[in-house]
Amino acid sequence: MENVNIEQLNQMHSGKGFIAALDQSGGSTPKALAQYGIKEDRYKNDEEMYTLVHEMRTRIIKSPAFDSKYILGAILFENTMDRKIDGQWTADYLWKEKKIVPFLKVDKGLAELSDGVQLMKPIANLDELLTRAVEKNIFGTKMRSVIKEANRDGISEVVKQQFEVGLQIFKKGLVPIIEPEVDIYSSDKAKSEEILKKEILKQLSLLDKDVKVMLKLSIPTAHDFYKELMSDSHVVRVVALSGGYDQNEANDKLSQNHGLIASFSRALSDGLTDSLSDEEFNSKLKNSITGIYEASIT
Repeated sequence: MENVNIEQLNQMHSGKGFIAALDQSGGSTPKALAQYGIKEDRYKNDEEMYTLVHEMRTRIIKSPAFDSKYILGAILFENTMDRKIDGQWTADYLWKEKKIVPFLKVDKGLAELSDGVQLMKPIANLDELLTRAVEKNIFGTKMRSVIKEANRDGISEVVKQQFEVGLQIFKKGLVPIIEPEVDIYSSDKAKSEEILKKEILKQLSLLDKDVKVMLKLSIPTAHDFYKELMSDSHVVRVVALSGGYDQNEANDKLSQNHGLIASFSRALSDGLTDSLSDEEFNSKLKNSITGIYEASIT
């Protein structure tokens, strides 16, 4: 814990607000840009694409609506971490100018479906990436797996993999966000969540007392289902992904889970487009942020 920023840790543990997920990566970047109103004919290669997506994220981050009164942290993609906003590394800008805690997405996507789940692909050069993250003043990381079916063996493997990598991350001085997403369209979602909670509690019980993690989970079928996880001494915060729900539905479901806060991506940027004037953009973003904040403080 010696390398962890205690002010940021306290903010993530007990602050009021939510986490903004700004971490669409290579595969999902064209879709994110298309939703923002930038079609593929606007860029010729990856470098131009990433420049455009950084401009989009910069516009969000610099907006007066993007305020630590509502937003506790923001998750970045590696390419965003390695770029600057107004001459500062993105993570430094977030914390120094906005008092928003910076996180980094570290996974490299999903493996093929097996035993009803998709594990993370191996994360090549993870140690080197974590070293750079520490140098760039990143607080924590995020990595995603997906659960499609209530398969006990598969879910056990997902959680085991997440905690193994999470421990490696923690030992580098970063707080890992463990994200075993349950597909919201799964026919046995509630059963998957029951198995998942048991497996997470088992892994938490094996951790040394000083280890800290965060959990990013799908909004549960049963209200307040993750209360037990929130009270575990290893858990800094339990946050929820929107998982494909639109903003209104995600907010409604989230508000019925006390203590669970948002970490929304698509539901945050809903309706934001390149063609909006700054006034329109900031107004729409403020409405989104306010709605997600209200749902997060129940």
